[in-house]
Amino acid sequence: MSNSDPPGGPSSFEDAFRGEDVEQRVYGTVLQTRAPTTASTIANQSDCDPKTARKYLGWFSNLGIVTRHEGHPATYERNDAYFEWRRINELAAEHSVEDLQQRVQDLTTRLSEYEDTYNAATPASVDAIAAAEKSEDRTIDDIYSDLGDWATARDERKRYERARQQRATSETEQVSG
Repeated sequence: MSNSDPPGGPSSFEDAFRGEDVEQRVYGTVLQTRAPTTASTIANQSDCDPKTARKYLGWFSNLGIVTRHEGHPATYERNDAYFEWRRINELAAEHSVEDLQQRVQDLTTRLSEYEDTYNAATPASVDAIAAAEKSEDRTIDDIYSDLGDWATARDERKRYERARQQRATSETEQVSG
């Protein structure tokens, strides 16, 4: 902790993984990795030996957390599909079919409102500058905020619908099994 950090407070961003074990530091580094990265670079960022990083990266690769790209040297990157799958499973486990269905309906209503407001099917098809110029009370920042929320709501609806399907299938199998 730096001298400016309050006692008992969180570590500074630069030292976010201090105090965690090596596995947690490697995992935390992988979570922040968005492009194929060598084990040596991950080891350096995780403050561990490259051999140790390779051990954990191999394990994470077997679990599907990271994708290993062959080459010399091999590189690793976060497997976003794993985290998407994990989030859907969490939603299905934490919510009833009815709750998931209600959330899908709420998101669908919100998406319809954006489609009507911008007269477009997707946020990508909106010309934000033109929309801001046409609006009397909305700034370009407001438009970009809407477009970001709209894109997020579209992704969230897909996750909730997949979780609803998963939960409904699981409940049907339990009843018939």
